[in-house]
Amino acid sequence: MTSPDRRIVLINRYFYPDSSATSQMLSDLAFFLAEAGWDVNVVTSVGAFDDPEIRFSRFEQIRGVMVYRVGPAGSPGASLAARALTYIKLYCVLGFETFRRARSNDIVVIKTDPPLLGVSLAPVVKLKRLRQINWLQDLYPEIAIELGVVGLNGAIGRALKAIRNIGLRRARMNVAIGEHMFHRLSELGIAEGRMTVIPNWCNDETIVPQSEAANTLRREWGLEDKFVIGYSGTLGRAHEIDTVLAAASILRDEPGLVFLLIGGGFLRAKLKREVEARGLGAMFQFRPYQEANQLPQSLCVPDIHWLSLNPKMEGLIVPSKFYGIAAAGKAMIAVMAEDGEISSLIRQSGCGAVVTPGDGAGFASVVQAWRHQPELLADKGRKSRDLIDQFYRRRTSLSRWHSMVSIIDDRPV
Repeated sequence: MTSPDRRIVLINRYFYPDSSATSQMLSDLAFFLAEAGWDVNVVTSVGAFDDPEIRFSRFEQIRGVMVYRVGPAGSPGASLAARALTYIKLYCVLGFETFRRARSNDIVVIKTDPPLLGVSLAPVVKLKRLRQINWLQDLYPEIAIELGVVGLNGAIGRALKAIRNIGLRRARMNVAIGEHMFHRLSELGIAEGRMTVIPNWCNDETIVPQSEAANTLRREWGLEDKFVIGYSGTLGRAHEIDTVLAAASILRDEPGLVFLLIGGGFLRAKLKREVEARGLGAMFQFRPYQEANQLPQSLCVPDIHWLSLNPKMEGLIVPSKFYGIAAAGKAMIAVMAEDGEISSLIRQSGCGAVVTPGDGAGFASVVQAWRHQPELLADKGRKSRDLIDQFYRRRTSLSRWHSMVSIIDDRPV
């Protein structure tokens, strides 16, 4: 039974049935809170993450959640200027719709997609006297500054940080998705009582280890007799491809090896070009993003997964693809800083290996060693799944969210 007194508004660029990572997590939270009796409202865009032609219904109720969709569509464009224009339009329409739908004293959960959404919604939060929770999937403008975006490494960047920090300090809660991000917030002077860590998750009830024989995608993609090193998800500006390219060059004479990229992102096209330029085309397969209901199959296709993160991004981003890989019971190679968030988890649990960015020979040697030790691979896969079962179950994170918003709802306004 929905309680009119427990009302919450969730804001993000994407929502179900969109299959992007931010959509899946926001949708999970929305449906979980609705089942727990909350009056849940979502303000989102009409667009889809991976198909600019798709337009979802502007207004509908899904599993007890009221969804309000606004334009423009979600596709941000290829250039930074096009992205900036799309973001400005989204800030305006999401802000206006939030002003229309939110009621005084509502709890409002603002994700960081598009970047700095919390900053753009600050006037609405103040005017409507909303109780703000920032769900920080990343930290901007720091990411843009580290990536060298023109114009931000100066007065504009400092101004954006200052405005953003005011919003973080005034929010009822800031939810970081990792310990390193939590420490970054501490360094910004955010009060400890206004910060918490709730890790991201995957659907660990459907994404489970499965045998090679049971995997229909592996057969459909012609990989039954191959040893597959896979990447699943977005390969964006915050990631890195030079290491895997160097490793593939070293491994080019190894029979039956395939590098499989499932997904998209800014670096996908560059990787494809480099693969062809280096004569590595026979070693690589490129597949599009898979629908959420295909993830239990697609994540189990590779024998080993690789994931990467530019060391400058530590504490600003946590690669959430880690949770799906671990739930599928797969060993992994992390091309990341040795002391990074995910690197530390991998080393402590023994579920994979960490390779310093640029160390293609190290990556290749891990593949060569693991390929001929199936028992070792199986053991690392079990440790991956154990990590999920012990610490990162979806229901655990959702329950922590429910407890947190309930506490905030019970506090005096």
